[in-house]
Amino acid sequence: MSFSLDTPSAQTLKSEAKALRLQRADAGETLSHGAALEVVARSHGYRDWNTARAALPDRIVSPWQVGMRVSGLYLDQPFTGMLIGVQMLSDMATYKVTINFDEPVNVTPTFMFAALRQRVVSTVDLRGVSSAMRGNGNPQMVLRRA
Repeated sequence: MSFSLDTPSAQTLKSEAKALRLQRADAGETLSHGAALEVVARSHGYRDWNTARAALPDRIVSPWQVGMRVSGLYLDQPFTGMLIGVQMLSDMATYKVTINFDEPVNVTPTFMFAALRQRVVSTVDLRGVSSAMRGNGNPQMVLRRA
């Protein structure tokens, strides 16, 4: 069974149920956790909580994980390094990644002087390609699993 990034996880529905209970409590209504789970499951188109739980993954898997070894191109310069930060952005299709390079990367287009970077932050899609482009038309970041 496959899931897309817009597929909610069971954990997401549980969080929604908890928020619903708090919202109802603020309004002076009592709602059990089980009843909140049923309401949230129906709001997502499932017959009941058990049906939703059987159909949904526990959590959505991200293609990029903290601690993952990566390689690729940054400003057309090859690198290897480690992901030290990953944040899924609100569109749920791009990630803000922080990479610590094994060796500093020279980010200047000319080698008359050097501007070295050891750690960079970039926004990449599911394939690891940034939407930001350089003047030559190449993406600023191309990220691959090492």
